[in-house]
Amino acid sequence: MTDPNPIRPNPPFTDMPRGNNNTAAGPLLSPPGDPRPFSTVALMEYLGMLAVLGALVGVFGLLTEHFLSAQNFMTIANQIPCATIIAVGMTFVLIIAGIDLSVGSVLALGSVVLGVSMVQYHVPLPLAVIGCLAAGLACGAINGLVTITWSLPSFIVTLGMLEIARGATYLITPRTQYIGSAVQVVAETTLGGLSVTFLIALIIVAAGQVVLSRSVFGRYMIAIGTNEEVVRLSGVDPRPIKLAVFSLCGFLAALAAVIDTSRTGSAVPNAGEGYELQAIAAVVIGGTSLMGGRGSVVRSFFGVLIIAVLGSGLAQIGAEDSTKRLITGCVIVAAVILDYYRQRLRKAA
Repeated sequence: MTDPNPIRPNPPFTDMPRGNNNTAAGPLLSPPGDPRPFSTVALMEYLGMLAVLGALVGVFGLLTEHFLSAQNFMTIANQIPCATIIAVGMTFVLIIAGIDLSVGSVLALGSVVLGVSMVQYHVPLPLAVIGCLAAGLACGAINGLVTITWSLPSFIVTLGMLEIARGATYLITPRTQYIGSAVQVVAETTLGGLSVTFLIALIIVAAGQVVLSRSVFGRYMIAIGTNEEVVRLSGVDPRPIKLAVFSLCGFLAALAAVIDTSRTGSAVPNAGEGYELQAIAAVVIGGTSLMGGRGSVVRSFFGVLIIAVLGSGLAQIGAEDSTKRLITGCVIVAAVILDYYRQRLRKAA
């Protein structure tokens, strides 16, 4: 007798029809927080970020004399490319429910690879940049491979890479390598008063948002962060995607190293300290969930701007470093609490 309801294998992910969140297709192709740029929810979140940023600018504009000057805004814009680029990679990692604590040390490693190549071995700038990017890509790939192969928490794996990369940095050179104008030309090139590095950061933000919201790879990332087991059962292997995300995060950290080195004209072994916390803070303020499955590259960029404006404003009113760190920490905690209530509202809806 023929079974009227035979069990059929799950169809491939790309062939699954779009459905509501009560179906197998729903959580994958339309997960909570799907970053469709023109949805009402996304629009409200962008407006909320703009309101916070505008409030900070208004408050510091009233408290200080020179905060609202064009020169101050250009200074802020030219100081954030490194943080912006790292935040893009961190956004992707958090969306797949991972974390990367090694980005600051990878930045330092890439910087000294670039500096030592040019100063001690007289390697041309293009080849030195390739070496720097390769070092970052390798670190990210190792993070991904170890995490995937042994099913380890990325927190532990990248914490180990943080120490490995920093130790390798000091083994390569314990002293600052002064490069000078040979690399500073990258940061000193301007267009309309803005550095080329800032424009590069904007391009990466735009490209990252397009990948996240308009590509199959972006949907896979969101699906993995939402429910990795469902992705696997639907016929998609999540391991290559996770490996690509961690590798991309390391690559972007190395790209930030190129920009950081060009800005200072030197490769410093202790560069990038605390960058991982700044990146996580910016991404969380931007509304990316620490539990995975939801995030936005553009909102992460707003998070970077909020931290930069907050730091600049506090510096101009004469706040001590300890006070700046205290206030920044409070802002991060407030952002996490806000994200908690935002998720509850979405579930209720």
